[in-house]
Amino acid sequence: MRSPSLKSLSFALIVALGTVPPWTAQAASPEPVKAEHGMVVTAQHLASDIGVEVLKKGGNAIDAAVAVGYALAVVYPTAGNIGGGGFMTIRFKDGKTTFLDFRERAPLAATKSMYLDDKGNLVKGLSTNGYLAVGVPGPVMGFEHARSRYGTRPLKELIAPAIKLAEEGFVLEQGDVESFDGRTERLAKDPAAAAIFLKPGGKPFAVGEKLVQADLAASLSSIAEKGPDAFYKGAIADAIVKASAEKGGILAKKDFEQYAVRELEPVKCNYRGYDIVSSPPPSSGGVIICEILNILEGYPLSYLGYGSAETVHAMIEAMRHAYVDRNTALGDPDFVENPVSKLTDKAYAKEIRDKIEPFRAGVSQALMPAGFAESKETTHYSIIDDDGNAVAVTYTLNGSFGAGVVAPGTGILLNNEMDDFTAKPGAPNLYGLVQGEANAIAPGKTPLSSMSPTIVSKDGKPFMVIGSPGGARIITITLEAIINVIDHGMNIQEAVDAPRLHHQWLPDKVFMEPYALSPDTRKLLAAMGHDVQIDESWKIWGQATGILVGGENLEEIGAGGGARFNGAVDSRIGAGAARGY
Repeated sequence: MRSPSLKSLSFALIVALGTVPPWTAQAASPEPVKAEHGMVVTAQHLASDIGVEVLKKGGNAIDAAVAVGYALAVVYPTAGNIGGGGFMTIRFKDGKTTFLDFRERAPLAATKSMYLDDKGNLVKGLSTNGYLAVGVPGPVMGFEHARSRYGTRPLKELIAPAIKLAEEGFVLEQGDVESFDGRTERLAKDPAAAAIFLKPGGKPFAVGEKLVQADLAASLSSIAEKGPDAFYKGAIADAIVKASAEKGGILAKKDFEQYAVRELEPVKCNYRGYDIVSSPPPSSGGVIICEILNILEGYPLSYLGYGSAETVHAMIEAMRHAYVDRNTALGDPDFVENPVSKLTDKAYAKEIRDKIEPFRAGVSQALMPAGFAESKETTHYSIIDDDGNAVAVTYTLNGSFGAGVVAPGTGILLNNEMDDFTAKPGAPNLYGLVQGEANAIAPGKTPLSSMSPTIVSKDGKPFMVIGSPGGARIITITLEAIINVIDHGMNIQEAVDAPRLHHQWLPDKVFMEPYALSPDTRKLLAAMGHDVQIDESWKIWGQATGILVGGENLEEIGAGGGARFNGAVDSRIGAGAARGY
């Protein structure tokens, strides 16, 4: 007699037993930070302080997001930036939403084969190191687009704290110093970068020492006075273009002059009655989070339990199928027709669910589409104000400290975002993603991203603001935080601290953080055919920041609520902080 499927058995049990209380996390996480009027959660405590001060002085969440963005460019140089790019998801107090794309663009002189040798092979390092790896930066234009349309405070006021920190310097704490680990040799190769971020002799800074960035202060002051034109049409662009030309890059002044922010409709879906608003293409984040959630909605995860073989198997298979779509079908919407409506359709999710065997691992190669031949050093911050305006921002330099170069006189670290393109279809990029033609390099094109700034609401009210760095793992990190709260009853701090797992179709492996799964669960998964590997490189697992509204977890919210805002910074972040008032 054939055994009943996991789905039919589980649903039968749920019907028989009724509502099952959600699992509550037992991890030794600190309590969430609680506040009644506003919350700012970032990867660097000084930036969080600046964001809260903006809210206290009457600015809204968008104002705070702009101030934080500029502050992180000073105090979080490994990923905070104005020389990179990013996304901003906004939910206004009236429930309306929008999305800003200020991601990097390929230079107009870029070509599809620019990182290949004459035999068609990838040249190691070309897409990750130096000026040829740099895409046209977007944050200065993105922040001003947000501020001028939806903010309430003048630019000079919002950028002033960042200028002061750059001019006067700030004292480095342990978490700040840790971000330089293993990066000093790379920074030493660029004289302008070394002069800022290394001491004489190429030595790294130590805890208690002060980092002063005079050139960056001057660039920020120019932006405060002249707005985005200072960056895109003035001396800053001239300096970057000059350095690029002298050191093998292809950036031109026209690349900067033509840069424009795209304001797009966010991706939307519903998971167990919760409304998800997230990033659309050129991000794959929102689409793939929704696709995975739609698949998982057919499984009773709360009943099956956090970390059980059944729950993990369902998650792995949902990730496997969704990442096929992510890596082969999505790209810049100005260049590619993205099948967003199909991939976020619950009927499509059911088709996938019907293909998933309940006790046997899928085979990634079997899902290879016919004809098929990104980075950890990103940062996310989450903000909500007293009126209920919520902002989720993820921005990046791609690799740690980007391309490792600073145009002399600017103080601005530049990205190596060109590596997020498909330099060669079917070949893995720096972080193992195997992608297709939809993400091939083209002049003026934006590389596909995994950044997933996400806002969740319930019954027309904001419920959760969440996002993370983590390269290709951003999607699964953000997804797991949502599931941990909604399905497993964790509070927001437990949800972002919980050990994680990840599958991205290719390579056909399940990566897990240490202690994410019990030995028994791993044995059961191995018996199903899953190749589960422990990845002890904890930094690549992202550093999520989140806010939960109405209580610290579902139980407290259901009992009538606790603190209005509950903020949590990932315990993996050494220098981060949740700040509220």
